[in-house]
Amino acid sequence: MPATVIDDPLGVSCVFMDGRKAQCFLNDGRLPQLAVQLVRALADLVKPHGDLDSPDSVRGYLVSIRFFLRDLEKHGFTGAAQDLSRPVLARALLALKQGRHESPVRLLRRLDDLEGVFAADVRRFVDGRNFHARAAEDRNPLVPYSEREWANLISVCEGITGRAYTAFKAALREAGLGQDVAVGGWSRQNVQWMLRQRGPEGTLPRRVRGQYAAVRRLTKVYPGADNEAVAALFPGPGVVFAYRILFGTRTGIVADGIAGLGLGDIDWAGDRTALVAYIKGRTAQESLTLSRSAVRLLERWLEHSSVLREFAPADLRGRLWLRFNPTGTYKWSAGRFPKPDEWNRYERNGLVDAEGRPFLIHGPRIRTTFEASKDRRIWQSTSRARIDPNHTPAVEGAHYVAHQTPTQKAATEAIIESAQGDLIRRSQNPLVIKGDDGLAAFLDGFPAEAARLGLDDAALAELIGGERDVFAAACGDQLSGLHGPPGKPCPARPWVCLLCPLALFAPRHLPNLMRLRAFFARQWQQTPAAAFMAFFARQWQQTPAAAFMAIFGLYAHRLDDLLSPESEYFTAAALQDAAGQVADADRELPLRPEEMTW
Repeated sequence: MPATVIDDPLGVSCVFMDGRKAQCFLNDGRLPQLAVQLVRALADLVKPHGDLDSPDSVRGYLVSIRFFLRDLEKHGFTGAAQDLSRPVLARALLALKQGRHESPVRLLRRLDDLEGVFAADVRRFVDGRNFHARAAEDRNPLVPYSEREWANLISVCEGITGRAYTAFKAALREAGLGQDVAVGGWSRQNVQWMLRQRGPEGTLPRRVRGQYAAVRRLTKVYPGADNEAVAALFPGPGVVFAYRILFGTRTGIVADGIAGLGLGDIDWAGDRTALVAYIKGRTAQESLTLSRSAVRLLERWLEHSSVLREFAPADLRGRLWLRFNPTGTYKWSAGRFPKPDEWNRYERNGLVDAEGRPFLIHGPRIRTTFEASKDRRIWQSTSRARIDPNHTPAVEGAHYVAHQTPTQKAATEAIIESAQGDLIRRSQNPLVIKGDDGLAAFLDGFPAEAARLGLDDAALAELIGGERDVFAAACGDQLSGLHGPPGKPCPARPWVCLLCPLALFAPRHLPNLMRLRAFFARQWQQTPAAAFMAFFARQWQQTPAAAFMAIFGLYAHRLDDLLSPESEYFTAAALQDAAGQVADADRELPLRPEEMTW
């Protein structure tokens, strides 16, 4: 339900996503026209239209409005929003302290979106940069939890949920064996029977409340009396919070997305697969197929909360994180948690950092740690790192890669070293023997080349003699693992040899090099544009055009360099003789079916 404006006294009436209600008032009589406009904009910033979802957030905006109105009145402004000019706005915003200017700017932007009150120049000013913007170097990225903290957090939450679930199953069994207290007397079975039949706000609390004899009888069964009796069948905030933390550690969904989940957001595809749709504040609605561990946790929570939902208010019954707090102001609630008053007992739960100090639970930090753990698993299985396709490089670097574990840092450095090695190898001139003179020069420099290629005398003789020839060159070591698994034959396509540091080019390879160049020409000149795009569809879709050309253009450049008479790698006679052996047909090359030209 959207927030509404209260006219007298001026304020907003809000119903938040977790069911809480609040009326917040401006309590300021300055500039009444502008004040009403800003309060209307504030009402539209409350969820579901905006992202404000707590009374404290709304009151904070009202405080900023008071400061903004006070400064405008101080400098003689008496009009409404449409009367604001760029100089007046700049003076008022600069007068606000850092942190207070953002709220009026957001309100002015929302007001203009709703009512279009500003002229074009004022609109550009309001939509422009923030005043008092925090320097980029002052923004500290979230640090992932250490492995010990992460394991400790998961262990504590699993312990809390596991004990609560065991107590829930035991309470169900007791309820099945019980009867009315009025008939069978005070016992665990009879108490749970009454709670199961009549709910947490039913006969049991009314009978106990104000009757000391009944309280004494119940206390003999449950030391915590009715609160302890209710806790088994009706999970409280502490248990639900633990479930929610575990769900975040197994899915990596943003904290506000988890908080807003409802039963209707879960799409079950069989017993083992579930798709969750959630709202991500920075973008829009997203979806995620849950892992098997997350599905099991979700199934257990739905079973654990099944009795709770039978007695919940109708408007909260469909919320995923439903909870009942017998001692709270709002007994029934769902969605976001207020300040973690239920989890202020960190030391008692054993949530401590590496130095033994209690550490706070931070939703975005849980997501950061999940992303870091996921990246680490990828890095351990491949030498190339990937980032979340939903993240820009700036977001990934600022929030997910800036703080790394030692294992991640070592993997990152290995990737950088590998990339630097690739650049160095690509910058080296190709190793070419163009005749007897070239062979003599190569043998003169044999010690250095042998050291680079890792060859002994016998292997070098095989390399020069043609026993190690592949399609486009002679290969120093096909089992080197440079383009595939070490110890396995190289799986690279023929054109990859053009940039390989293990390749040796000789005049006998010229016909195949020219066949390769003809193949490149056919791909571009003889293939229709649509078919060419279809052929390269996967590469074109997965990499930007500039990156595509950077990858494949290097092979063409190296080939042109090798076969150009100006480069003097080969004699003009050798080039002319090799050109006469080229039939310009696919059958001359070892191509796969999908690589054939049409």
